[in-house]
Amino acid sequence: MVKKENKTNAMRILETMKIEYEMRTYECDEFIDGIHIADQLGMPYEIMYKTLVTVGKSKNYYVFVIPVAEEIDFKKAARVVGEKALEMLPLKDLTAVTGYIRGGCTSIGMKKKFPTVIQEDAMLYDKVVVSGGRIGLQLILNPGDLLKATEAEFADVIASK
Repeated sequence: MVKKENKTNAMRILETMKIEYEMRTYECDEFIDGIHIADQLGMPYEIMYKTLVTVGKSKNYYVFVIPVAEEIDFKKAARVVGEKALEMLPLKDLTAVTGYIRGGCTSIGMKKKFPTVIQEDAMLYDKVVVSGGRIGLQLILNPGDLLKATEAEFADVIASK
């Protein structure tokens, strides 16, 4: 019997939009950070992106997609989305807000469309890697296609080194 791959909402959206992607799976029972996933998959950190969900002073939610080895600059990010200040969404609220769990959160196909910003460095690469919508699944796709699928914008939102 052939095991049928359970498609995530993110995969279904990409297929509906006729956006090409590759899947990579890894063994994992619980959350591990993006650095460890990159190491497990043998991928460079520069193309591995994590999804961060923030909340502004206005109580609106914003999604940021940044390289796994980088930190968000909350001041830069707030400026980009027109907020006075941003903070991380409390982890206990993540699933209720996005429909995804920690370690499986992706900017593609959240419960609602939130303003989304992808770190502009993504444009430098042919492919980027993002969560596929569940723990143990990564999607590889063109950054322009990720932009289209999430109706995002590119901007510089990471902390300077």
